[in-house]
Amino acid sequence: MTQKLLKSTVEAALVGLAVGDALGVPVEFCHRNILRKNPVKNMRKFGVHYQLAGTWSDDSALTFQLVESLIDGYTPHTLARRFLNWYQQAEWSARGVVFDVGIATGSAMQRLEEGISPTLAGEKDEYSNGNGALMRIIPLAFSLLEEADQTIRWKTVCEIASITHGHIRSAVGSFIFVEMARNLLLGHDKQKAYELTRTETADFLVALPAPASELELFQRVLFQDISTLPEKDIYSSGYVIHTLEACFWCFLTTGSFRVATLKAVNLGDDTDTTAALTGGLAGIAYGYKSIPAVWLEELARLDDIRNLASRFADWLKDRPTSTQ
Repeated sequence: MTQKLLKSTVEAALVGLAVGDALGVPVEFCHRNILRKNPVKNMRKFGVHYQLAGTWSDDSALTFQLVESLIDGYTPHTLARRFLNWYQQAEWSARGVVFDVGIATGSAMQRLEEGISPTLAGEKDEYSNGNGALMRIIPLAFSLLEEADQTIRWKTVCEIASITHGHIRSAVGSFIFVEMARNLLLGHDKQKAYELTRTETADFLVALPAPASELELFQRVLFQDISTLPEKDIYSSGYVIHTLEACFWCFLTTGSFRVATLKAVNLGDDTDTTAALTGGLAGIAYGYKSIPAVWLEELARLDDIRNLASRFADWLKDRPTSTQ
């Protein structure tokens, strides 16, 4: 990938994620039946969190903090410090306000404030498997692009996920997403990228010393074809598996950035995260120019995000083979 293409793709992924996030913020928690009557078609203001149009949430903020940490020289402690800077000081927030903090993420922030080691901060019980690690993981598809060792990629995802989510289920969901995004970056079309993700990731995960019951939970996305399911069988809650499935389904069953992200938003429930992740994948697949200009005009801190993307691309040019 040329440097020019790399910069454009990083920009498309980060801005695409923020655009999807911002589209979903005003209608988060709304049921899809309500959205069928009044579907989201463009940026909206106020709504559930009473934010201006184009305001993105913690999904994007923590993604951007991960990028900053990678650029500056990632360690679990430097990333945890950046997460706390967001939580305590609204660093890398859309408009200087922190809102909509997930339960597991909030708990991890409090544990970090108490001095808990970063990799032990995320709760490890199975009821702490929201999408808070998954929502911010897309930068690793870029930083691990040239890392051929799947075991290193797995360990890196696990470590970064564990700062807020310590259960293996959250790590598996995040890993599958990173592998999908990475396969897109390697030049595969979305169907081929998904096919490779299913086969290669499934083979790798089956060999892990993990409970078979955990992998069974990813049956629909790994061992079947999630894109063949009807909408009624796609759930869009904040549960990590639901979000992963919904994101892949929206991306695989559409053919443009606009249609994919709007489909994600209008599924309802955890609209910002489903649309953010869909927007990240769609940005990689369709490019920056595919993002509707009218949405970009309203997006908070667009210039700052584009600057971050440029700095990240410059760092990636001479990046190490992994974040370890």
